[in-house]
Amino acid sequence: MLSIPTACWLCQMPLALSHHGCCSLCLRSLPALPPCCPRCGLPSLHSRQACGRCLARPPAWSRLIAVSDWRPPVSDLVKKLKFHQATALSRTLARLLLLSWLAARRQHGLRNPDLLLSVPLHKMRAWRRGYNQLSDIARYLARWCGCRYAAGGLTRTRKTRIQRSLRASARRRNLRGAFRVEIAVKGQHIALVDDVVTTGSTVEEISGILLAAGAASVQVWCLCRTL
Repeated sequence: MLSIPTACWLCQMPLALSHHGCCSLCLRSLPALPPCCPRCGLPSLHSRQACGRCLARPPAWSRLIAVSDWRPPVSDLVKKLKFHQATALSRTLARLLLLSWLAARRQHGLRNPDLLLSVPLHKMRAWRRGYNQLSDIARYLARWCGCRYAAGGLTRTRKTRIQRSLRASARRRNLRGAFRVEIAVKGQHIALVDDVVTTGSTVEEISGILLAAGAASVQVWCLCRTL
């Protein structure tokens, strides 16, 4: 019995490989990121060395991998997953992130992570939403990368204000002491999965507590990096 292929999330044309989610033409048409610092992921003249911002004040994480700036079509897919319960998008977005990671690994000679973690939701926010949009993405990535994903490895100890409504300094204060490491991470090279990195306050706070707990390094893998 022939299966009916699903449609590409972007152009709505039928897919021969339905699990890919996006056709090869749409993948090639995704807006390319400008040259960015490999450390912080912000625009830079050199994409192979840390920018002046990172030399003066390096972030806690060692590398940042992003699929796109916060712009369509990737931003539209993220909003559908995050706010409209389009959970079928998890695999498609995970694949986009995997492709970006593989390209960065080839370019910079990065090592595979030992462990994947995702930015946690507070339990009340997760209950209201009904799911954590990052959990399924991280599960796919861990399977494809051949490493472990610890679903409960990080917890959010208190409910914080929504970050997008705050200025950068307020975001840092809002997140101080808001996360806890629940597993042993000593000596582990960790990839931290997030959907959108704007000021970097969330991933900076989490990376800091992971390193304080003995992690060897932290990479940040995100779908969108606000430039």
